[in-house]
Amino acid sequence: QVQLIESGGGMVQAGGSLRLSCSPSGDTLPNTAMGWFRQAPGQAREFVASVDWTGDSTYYGLSVKGRFTVSRGIAKNRQTMYLNMSALEPADTANYYCAARRLGWVGAAQDESDFFYWGQGTQVTVSS
Repeated sequence: QVQLIESGGGMVQAGGSLRLSCSPSGDTLPNTAMGWFRQAPGQAREFVASVDWTGDSTYYGLSVKGRFTVSRGIAKNRQTMYLNMSALEPADTANYYCAARRLGWVGAAQDESDFFYWGQGTQVTVSS
């Protein structure tokens, strides 16, 4: 059973930065692409960024391109995905969800339906 655990959310002023992290607990997710989505109250879930299993190939949503960076590495012996967010705007306020494709699906993706595992979300609030 795979569970994705996000951390790093919080409150920040406009123009500030935050770093989100996501790691699987329980079973690991070797060789599996991952991504970030976000959802603001009353709005549909929105694609933010994704990364392939190597970390070399990334995609970004238009609203965050140039401000957010997705990457992956190893933390506590587990594959961890990061989202470095800078130049934050009030419009970035949302619940941010970590997602992973099915085990062994290595290519980065952008559609919500391409992801199989989901975290519970971490809240990011940007004040003006």
